Amino acid sequence: MTADTVIRRQVVVQVPVEAAFDAFTKRFGDFKPREHTLLASPVVETVFEPKVGGHIVDRGEDGSECRWARVLVYEPPNRVVFSWDIDPEWQIETEPENTSEVEVRFVEEAPGRTRVELEHRHLDRHGPGWQAMRNGVAADDGWPLYLDNFVAVLG
Repeated sequence: MTADTVIRRQVVVQVPVEAAFDAFTKRFGDFKPREHTLLASPVVETVFEPKVGGHIVDRGEDGSECRWARVLVYEPPNRVVFSWDIDPEWQIETEPENTSEVEVRFVEEAPGRTRVELEHRHLDRHGPGWQAMRNGVAADDGWPLYLDNFVAVLG
């Protein structure tokens, strides 16, 4: 895996590991920007289904749903891995071998202090145009925005 096919970001939050993990999975829709969706209808909620085989789902005002990620690993309170089932044209990717992975680790730095490490890897699996996707998720309004919002949700 070469460095340019991986995006890594991290933040430190002033909560215990368990609280950081719970907030990330149970409150995903509170820090994911609502405008970051493939739905035509405005998003009313984003749900992270807390189990291997679950999905991350955007639900629209009109009742439509977009399952844009699959939960691959669910190991509370230390780690979660989900697929990125969005192609370089920002449409749903239906072939699992053409998807990338996002791993989020929750590491205790001290009691009540957690480092949240995010790694978005295998971006080249998306095929032609993957570099633009990498640039998009690495940009200020990509994973850095999600993590900044996550810090803000934790207050």
